[in-house]
Amino acid sequence: MPNDPDFDVRSFLPYLLNQAAEASSLEFQKVYKDRYGMLRNEWRVLFHLGIYTRMTASEIGERAQMHKTKISRAVQRLAERRYLVRQRDDGDRRVEHLELTAMGRKVYDDLRRIAQEYDAALVEGMSAGEVAHLKAQLAALARQS
Repeated sequence: MPNDPDFDVRSFLPYLLNQAAEASSLEFQKVYKDRYGMLRNEWRVLFHLGIYTRMTASEIGERAQMHKTKISRAVQRLAERRYLVRQRDDGDRRVEHLELTAMGRKVYDDLRRIAQEYDAALVEGMSAGEVAHLKAQLAALARQS
């Protein structure tokens, strides 16, 4: 017999958000993993550099809400694959500026196209207003945490 018959984990918002995130990201995860052998943090770093062009690891961490260790590992793997280059800052030798190489840009462009198609498929059947409302609500929840 349940301790609290009024509480159902299946309607608990964090649980629902986690379930939705898992379900919606699995297919896209297969793409970047199968096609390019990337892990989640690597494609996140790649996408930030694709969008913002030149960034430091700290800037990526702030925007992506990623720990610096995870960024460092992702940067190392992307550099090994020649998807990005590192350039030391002239004013502060502890800082590296990161940019995609031509190969990295091609990978980003390919994954961005697939991501856009995947995003459109996820909201197929929803009106533009419903999509905008859903995204606004999710962004508001993200800002609260």
